[in-house]
Amino acid sequence: GFGSPEFDAEGRYIELRFDTARRKRSLISCYFPSGSSGPERQDAKFRFLDLMEPPLTALKTEREFILCGDINIAHQEADLKNWRSNQKNSGFLPEERAWMEKYFNSGFVDTFRYFNPQPHEYSWWSFRANARANNKGWRIDYVSVTSQLAGQLSASGIDDFAKHSDHCPTWADFRIIC
Repeated sequence: GFGSPEFDAEGRYIELRFDTARRKRSLISCYFPSGSSGPERQDAKFRFLDLMEPPLTALKTEREFILCGDINIAHQEADLKNWRSNQKNSGFLPEERAWMEKYFNSGFVDTFRYFNPQPHEYSWWSFRANARANNKGWRIDYVSVTSQLAGQLSASGIDDFAKHSDHCPTWADFRIIC
């Protein structure tokens, strides 16, 4: 957990710490709430975003880390097929995108966009309306890193061929300097 009784009870955050004499690093897997099931869950998502910001900011001052998981927010227009019609939908609301913008502007790097500026690459598709076959998806799964680790990135991508879920794997490859 990250210190929130409300969200720690949902098992949304796990952190592995790797400390050496020279470096402190963490690998964090986090499942951000979805707000798509109604106003109550959207309010919970906003509370989660507010609660996540301070611990991530504090952690960044003491260690390098990788944060990966289902963030449930498409950061930019390039991160979803029908961005115009989704501007009032959870996952692409202005407040959610502003949180992502602040996060990335405060010293975190979106590993996928670091290597892949092109649009129309997604990590999630609705099960409705043949969305996956028509590539009408959203990029809501991220691997992000503190700026110190960005220089050690060698590749990042989305394995959209994997069809075991409505999501597909996202990944980043590093040449970690110990």
